[in-house]
Formats: sequence, C-alpha cells, structure tokens
Amino acid sequence: MSPRLQGIEEFVAAVEAGSFARAAERLHVTRSAVAKSIGRLEARLGTRLFLRTTRSQSLTEEGHGYYERCRRVLAELDAAEAMADAARSTAAGLVRLSMPAMLGRLKVGPLLLALARRHPGLSLELSFNDRRVDLVEDGLDLAIRSGELADSAELVARPVGMQWMALCAAPAYLAERGRPASVAELGASPSHEAVLYARDGQVSPWRFHDGEGRLVEVVLPSRLRCDSAEVLLEAAIGGMGLARLPAWLAADALAAGTLVRVFEEPRPFGFALNVIRSRSRYLPHKTRVVVDWLAEHLPPLLAAR
Repeated sequence: MSPRLQGIEEFVAAVEAGSFARAAERLHVTRSAVAKSIGRLEARLGTRLFLRTTRSQSLTEEGHGYYERCRRVLAELDAAEAMADAARSTAAGLVRLSMPAMLGRLKVGPLLLALARRHPGLSLELSFNDRRVDLVEDGLDLAIRSGELADSAELVARPVGMQWMALCAAPAYLAERGRPASVAELGASPSHEAVLYARDGQVSPWRFHDGEGRLVEVVLPSRLRCDSAEVLLEAAIGGMGLARLPAWLAADALAAGTLVRVFEEPRPFGFALNVIRSRSRYLPHKTRVVVDWLAEHLPPLLAAR
C-alpha cells in the first residue's frame, strides 16, 4: 500500500463506526492497531484529526474536512475495484452474512454450502442468531431479516421469499381444549393458551387476515415465551399450547400428524424475507453472487403455506 494511503481506511472506519473499538471490529483488527494507524496518520499530516477523551471522541475542524475528502477517495477506489471485480467469472473472497438462527440452520446454510462448492474461491463467515444486527458495527456484508424493514437511506434490500405463518396445535391439545373454527372464535375463546416467540423481551401479537381481508391481531395467555422457533415447535408438539409457526418449519410435523392446522385461514399471512446490505458500498461480484443465489433458490424452500 502506498504510504499516502496508510491509515485512511482506519480513519474513515473510526469516523463512521463512532469509536476506535467498533472500527476495529469492522476491520477485523485490534483497537490498538486502529489507534496506532490513526496516530501515524496524524503525525504524517502534522495535525489532530480527533479530539479524544476517556469517554468520547469527536472530529476536529481539520478532521471534518479530511474525512470528506478521504471518503470520496475510498469511494473512487471501491468503484475501480468494482470494475475489475465485474470481469470475474467466479466469486472469490470473503462474504460475512447474518441470518435468523432456525431459518439459517435448516434452509439458508445448506444453500450457501452448495454455493461455496460451486465457487472454490468463495469464503463464508456465517452468523446464526435472531438479534437485529447493525451491518457496519458488526462488520457484515449482508443480513437476512424477516418482517417489515425500517425506513433507512443507508440500506438496500432485496426480497428473497416469504415466511407464511400457520396456526398449529397437537391433536391431543385440541381434543382437550376444543378447536376454534375461525380467527374470531379464537380471539373470543377463554380456554386456549399459546407458546409464543419473544425477542428482547418483546412479544408481538399474532396476525391474521379475516374473511373480509382485514388484518386482525390476537393475543393469548402463555406459559412459555422464548426466542427459539425450534423450542416452540417442540412445545406445540408436546401439547403445551397453540403455536403460530412458519409453515416451512411446521411442514414435517403436519405431514406426520404430530401437529394439525387449527383452521384454514381465508387468506394466508406471512412475513417478507429480505437480504440487506449497506447502500454506502458498491456491490462486489462475490456479494452479488450470494444475493442472486439466495433470491433464486430460497423462495421455493419457503413456499409451504
């Protein structure tokens, strides 16, 4: 690397990530390495770029101007790399991707393993968790998210399927508690309880479309709330309550008869799946290959309603 470029990537990362520590995570180096690179950059320039205390950091006036110019320089370098990258016929390099845990293990993971076999130069770093990640802070290229996306000028999203939801229960549970025939009857019934998905302590109401096409929300009492869809599936099979599960996840249990659909819904309800990336970066060939592969091959795996 040219001496004139040394420290620039660390400097820009520190500004955009908000701290040296988060910049280090983003660049996959140590915090001290980031601090030393920026220190050498400041020494070479003969000026302070950051005002640093034990609790915070902020840009100096010189730092603000230098950041804007460095950001444009790195954008031009990205564009140049993108042109060279586009000429490649196979994907090469590392792609970091986060995805919901159960969906990732059962559906996305196997797809990406198949893709990696087709592209020997492609490396994958996969994270399976239901946490709402930050692409920049977590140093990720892509993330798969389920449900509505918040408005953001910083993110680009591409649909990769729908998670259609099914209301399921064990036959023994319905024999004991009764079987509601509709959404209205379910909401009015005092005899039913649910096993519920909860993330960060928050439980979302179940959503249905009624016979008129209106969106209806139902809340049932529950003795079990957790952030594992796999545990909810097992709890429903064990008769602990009604479960609102992705249809693809419940498909095997429904086929085996260990779960049944409580009632047929007039119109299926589902959550969109999107793969998101940062808008501020160009789309390298390796990342485009991953996104295109998921967009082509994931929707059929989620088609059960």
